Amino acid sequence: MIGGQPIFILKEGTKRESGRDAMQDNIEAAKAIATSIRSTLGPRGMDKMLVDSLGDIVITNDGVTILKEMDIEHPAAKMMVEVSKTQDSYVGDGTTTAVIIAGALLEQAQALVNQNVHPTVITEGYRMADEYARKVLDEISIKINPDDKDKLIKMAMTSLNSKSAGVFKDKLAELSYQAIKAIAEERDGKYYVDFDNLQMVKKQGGSVDETQLIDGIIIDKEKVHPGMPSTVENAKIALLDLALEVKKPEFDTNLQINDPRMIQKFLDQEEGILKEMVDKIQKTGANVVITQKGIDDMAQHYLAKAGIYAVRRVKKSDVDKLAKATGAAIVSSLDEMTEADLGKADKVEQVKIGDDYMTFVTGAKNPKAVSILIRGETDHVVDEIERSITDSLHVVAAAVEDAAYVTGGGSAAEEIAFRLRTYASKVGGRQQLAIERFADALEEIPRALAENAGLDPIDILIKIRSEHAAGHTKYGLNVFTGEVEDMEKANVIEPIRVGKQAIDSATDAAVMILRIDDVIATKSSSSKSPSPNPGEGAGED
Repeated sequence: MIGGQPIFILKEGTKRESGRDAMQDNIEAAKAIATSIRSTLGPRGMDKMLVDSLGDIVITNDGVTILKEMDIEHPAAKMMVEVSKTQDSYVGDGTTTAVIIAGALLEQAQALVNQNVHPTVITEGYRMADEYARKVLDEISIKINPDDKDKLIKMAMTSLNSKSAGVFKDKLAELSYQAIKAIAEERDGKYYVDFDNLQMVKKQGGSVDETQLIDGIIIDKEKVHPGMPSTVENAKIALLDLALEVKKPEFDTNLQINDPRMIQKFLDQEEGILKEMVDKIQKTGANVVITQKGIDDMAQHYLAKAGIYAVRRVKKSDVDKLAKATGAAIVSSLDEMTEADLGKADKVEQVKIGDDYMTFVTGAKNPKAVSILIRGETDHVVDEIERSITDSLHVVAAAVEDAAYVTGGGSAAEEIAFRLRTYASKVGGRQQLAIERFADALEEIPRALAENAGLDPIDILIKIRSEHAAGHTKYGLNVFTGEVEDMEKANVIEPIRVGKQAIDSATDAAVMILRIDDVIATKSSSSKSPSPNPGEGAGED
């Protein structure tokens, strides 16, 4: 105010919340997101049905998929979605766990703020607790050899148990292990998994039991001419980034023909160009041609006559995978193509899957390239199987790369909580309150598992706490029996990376939201009332 007159700094229509009101609003929004997916946690969790504006349906209990499909507007709630995305991209599993912990941390912080504990003190305590939690996970983790098939399959099963695909966990876990084993590479004594070497192809129809691992690359295309061979042994593959067609001029042209014989001459010339193209390919010794672009009908005829298997309009991503798998160079000019540019594979064949034909390139030069063909009765089933397999693949990959695992069923979370309370008393000060609340937040995991399994969460927490106080660090909740027992004996294990990243991501999100004391939201252009005069308001930002 100057001289009794208000000064407007922000644009008209801007909404602003400050101080505790802004913090409370952000916390409530974030808690609402955590609550929305809480019921999906664990093997007894429920599924969500998401319907978009076009009427497309997604049925899943995968945390990140649910949050991606939800049309979320609140900025703090969007930050919770980022937590799940980070967890998914870095680990591939534990997305629901990360969001639940983040929501619980904010709920515990809210109670401290209401007791006049400053948010900065809370964030300091949370950071200390996060660092200590990582140390605890390292201490209680168990080393694993990348060749330990039994343990790795059990980890994949633990991941699949919480999905609707858990019915097929035996087959899918074995498949996940075999796929990761095929593409894992050892460098300087450590293993690395490059998912670019793994292709996933979905095909609706058939049973989930028909899902299989293919030692090679699958192209969702059929041969272009029925006269071509359906199977090629000892394949020499030419990968092309060009069309086997007569080039069309880039500008309008008119061709005047006065003599009917010129028409035939013109057609013969086109045919000669196409035959020359095929001759160049045949001269290199190639017996399989795969191109990203088109193949003219006449070129198809000559390729079939030469006994060459050809596929057209293949996705660039598939061509790149083929290049890596077969050792072929992607050629842009036939004049420069040589035998050295060809890739090698034991077999290229056309296989009928359901009602469609697909091309299988197997026994490739680089054995580190494999594909998973996913089958299912409906599109919704196939999509959910893909999400489930993706999670289990990432779990096995994380275990192979980190060579360490911890027990699940809330046992790791409870052990961290138990040790944090002892650590808090040593820290002292107001940070002690935040560290203790951090411990309480981690106990939301066994609590949610118990609730989703229809058990009394208080009774379960008391039992788990007493077991950990007695030094039983691996004890957690077996949701199938309803008992608190040794999770390693119950085969409930997970890579250490899942827990570490979940706690880190949740802590970062909670700290970021707690440090916000002012929310300024400008009015969106779409919310402005339309002007009665079409020219009015022109040039407005």
